[in-house]
Amino acid sequence: MNMNPHPQIRLARLLLARSYATPLTIEDIGREVALSPYYLIRAFRRVYRKTPHQYLIGLRIARAKELLRNSDLSVTEICSAVGFESLGSFSALFRKVAGISPKMYRINSRPTETPSYIPLCARLLHGLEDGTDL
Repeated sequence: MNMNPHPQIRLARLLLARSYATPLTIEDIGREVALSPYYLIRAFRRVYRKTPHQYLIGLRIARAKELLRNSDLSVTEICSAVGFESLGSFSALFRKVAGISPKMYRINSRPTETPSYIPLCARLLHGLEDGTDL
């Protein structure tokens, strides 16, 4: 990856990160960073290994995961809060990225009341305490 990407490409990424929850088109982003949409897509992909749209979807899904784990908002409310206009497209993209539905992600990511058991061999392998003080 180029460690000194074109300033306008960095600006486009920053714009996507700041405005992920609002409707954005490649034309809007191109206008903001003074690049043609076609050049912006090619340059962004060359620098970040994904298109602006793929990057935006990744940001939205990451934020949706955070909200599913840490809020009581409904899936529909989260869909809207992260910038999707359609619950169907949100659910389909979420499933494609996360491998499970938003509802199942929420169920599986909720903390359990009791701490999980970690076998001693795994603790030692990863340099964790041996568990004798538990």
